[in-house]
Amino acid sequence: MTSTKKTVLIATVTLVLAGAIAVAIAVPLSNRDTLLDEANSYLDEEPIFDGHNDWPWQLRAHFNNAINEVDLDSDLTKIYNGSHTDIPRLRQGRVGGQFWACYCGCSSSGKDAVRQGMQQIDVIRRMIDSYPDDLAYVTNTQEIEEAQKAGKIASTIGVEGGHMIDSSLATLRMLYKLGARYMTLTHSCDLPWATAWNTDNPTQGLTPFGNLVVMEMNRLGMLVDLAHVSDKTMNDTFEVTRSPVIYSHSSARFEKCDSLRNVPDPILLRLRDNKGVLMINYYNDYVTCEGSASLSDVADHYDYVKNLIGVDYIGVGGDYDGVSRTPTDLEDVSKYPNLIVELLRRGWRGEEVKKISGGNIKRVLKENERIAAELQKNEKPDETWIDPALVAGPCRTG
Repeated sequence: MTSTKKTVLIATVTLVLAGAIAVAIAVPLSNRDTLLDEANSYLDEEPIFDGHNDWPWQLRAHFNNAINEVDLDSDLTKIYNGSHTDIPRLRQGRVGGQFWACYCGCSSSGKDAVRQGMQQIDVIRRMIDSYPDDLAYVTNTQEIEEAQKAGKIASTIGVEGGHMIDSSLATLRMLYKLGARYMTLTHSCDLPWATAWNTDNPTQGLTPFGNLVVMEMNRLGMLVDLAHVSDKTMNDTFEVTRSPVIYSHSSARFEKCDSLRNVPDPILLRLRDNKGVLMINYYNDYVTCEGSASLSDVADHYDYVKNLIGVDYIGVGGDYDGVSRTPTDLEDVSKYPNLIVELLRRGWRGEEVKKISGGNIKRVLKENERIAAELQKNEKPDETWIDPALVAGPCRTG
């Protein structure tokens, strides 16, 4: 073969290989663009309704809740490190509903937790009121639908930790009146009436007073949130609740990550029977039990739960701004569409992704409202006080 022919042959092969590589790259990118368009179309119909976002705690940590001069409709990554949430990214992420977390640490339990809780509800309400073009304060499913039809992010409140009621059913009722629509029974600490996931007393769950807390929440129409609680507290709650429960930010406990913060199979089966919803958490440590995680790892949790109990009992509970490590391609609230793309790529149908994006949590909210209306026909507010001996301490006077 002459050198000229060799040169022509080599050039031809090189062009063919380059073309093949270009096609190999372009086809997946084209497919992803198509799936992203499809994902966004579903999210336009049923936007993300996330179960737990700790942005209000970041407002406390960075600004002492002094938000009057802070532009929350701007890129907050330029103001403080590790930011997961601001209004532009919420819009980019197709968020249409959010439980904003009213959180204070366990160190306040039995001390000033109620005060701190009031401060956090105050900053949530002021945050919502300050951005009426984007956020709408809501307290029921009708208001959620109206806000979303108006193109706003339906915003409500979840109390992250029963220490903020200071073992008082009266305080629980006041939190409901102030807009709280769920309460996590415990955070990462035991209470006089319930145990947490990291308890030293795994055989103890709800006490008789804890049962009353759950029943009063049912009567109010306040969602019972089992994120953070012990397995025993979970099981005890399923014995007493009259309404569907939620896990506002918990994942599945299986071989990918067997953290006690996640939910094991037998309890997931009880959740299915209860017709509640598991809103899957995106914290790396609860996704893979390691410091790193990926979008695919999160999708594995969705697949696992779907295969075990079905798609009707799964939701979104990113835990953004409450965790230090988030998965690749799910780094902040702008990335929710990536999850839908991945699920579609795995064969999930449009109606299924719309259930997890918002349909399932709306169903649970509506059913809690219906049951509460029935209970209130025959039940009066519970006036029981906890045994004073269980809460005695220097910070209590009566």
